[in-house]
Amino acid sequence: MQPSSIDALVKRSNFLDAYRGLGVLLMIVFHFCWDLRNFGFMEYSIYDPFWVYFRSLILTLFMTAIGWSTYLTFKKNTLAESTLSKGSYRAFWKRDAKLFFAAAVISLATYIATPDQWIFFGILHFIFVASLITRPLVKWPLVSASIGAGIVAAYHLTDLLVFPGAFVMITNYLGLPQRTLDIVFPFPWIGVVLIGPLLGYLNCQKWPIPEHALSHILAFMGRYALPIYLVHQVFLFALVAGFKMVLTL
Repeated sequence: MQPSSIDALVKRSNFLDAYRGLGVLLMIVFHFCWDLRNFGFMEYSIYDPFWVYFRSLILTLFMTAIGWSTYLTFKKNTLAESTLSKGSYRAFWKRDAKLFFAAAVISLATYIATPDQWIFFGILHFIFVASLITRPLVKWPLVSASIGAGIVAAYHLTDLLVFPGAFVMITNYLGLPQRTLDIVFPFPWIGVVLIGPLLGYLNCQKWPIPEHALSHILAFMGRYALPIYLVHQVFLFALVAGFKMVLTL
């Protein structure tokens, strides 16, 4: 057998895809509500507890999925070392290249559209960096999860990982806008990412999902999370803007 890629060795997990797809679906809902608010169809503060927790839920799904999928990729690579050529082994890095390119596209597009609040370290930028940080620890999922849980606990229970004024100082030093459309701070989210490998170690990806339309839709969205992320807001914004335009005619 000479599979053309590492993925050919291990079947995709429908459960993990659906898990990630749930995060994508909630993200679409979050951004759709943001667009409705932007055009005056809804009124709410993004700092209301509901929306803060809603965003945190989305980030938790995405961040644990990063560590989880990184662990599975490591396991695939461990198997690949004895069965595949080095050329096929490079498939491991394709995800990083895609993430880097996608993050660059988001930065460039938002800089052109809104230069005073462009995205310089949003969710894709963080996912790219977090994937690299997680990789050395992923072979020890219990250690990784312990460190991750410690970071999350330290953030929420102490002030050790709270750095007031750091954001303003860094943005001023680098000449970045202090108001941005999306930003993900390192803490506590790197801790959430480090918890993710434990889910792979526990074989949660083997859990079955119900056979119905919603589960298949979620799995599809999870498999194509990156392209959906890149294009969904364009369609949503255009849809709400178009509807607003029709109403004002």
